[in-house]
Amino acid sequence: MKTALLLETLQNQLIALRAQATPLMGHATLKPRFDRQLFRTRSTLIQDYLAEAQHNLDELRHAVENAQQQQVAWLAEHLAEQITALHREIAAWPLRAWDSPSPGLGKWQRKRLENQEFERRLFEMKREREARLNNSETLEEQQLLMREISALEGRIARCRQALDEIERVIERLTR
Repeated sequence: MKTALLLETLQNQLIALRAQATPLMGHATLKPRFDRQLFRTRSTLIQDYLAEAQHNLDELRHAVENAQQQQVAWLAEHLAEQITALHREIAAWPLRAWDSPSPGLGKWQRKRLENQEFERRLFEMKREREARLNNSETLEEQQLLMREISALEGRIARCRQALDEIERVIERLTR
């Protein structure tokens, strides 16, 4: 009897969570929301985390029916942790100015153009330093230029990563 009441309570909590999360359901974040130990999904959509929690509840019901005590204990604890994490995420959502719902495609396209321009300028700076390196005569000047080129390569790599991330966001928004 206690088990049935517990399962019903967990189901009701998931239903309430789904209702609270309705405004956020279609919004994708830049990175996965939770730790890999808490949720297996790498999705950035809250609905996928809710679906995983529901799946775990179904697994818990199945383990209860088959009297698998260890699995029941682990699943119950894990599901409680997932529900708590989802409650916190939904409650904290309004505080996330950097990740607010529906940032808009135009914003991300502008970011992409800005980053592409930045990348172009970095490549120009690197080419200019490489040309100066080829014409430099002193060891000190060559070492300075090599350090500058190395720093510019790092900035270019970070810029490329940012562009890749922006492209993924734009891709998700245009699906």
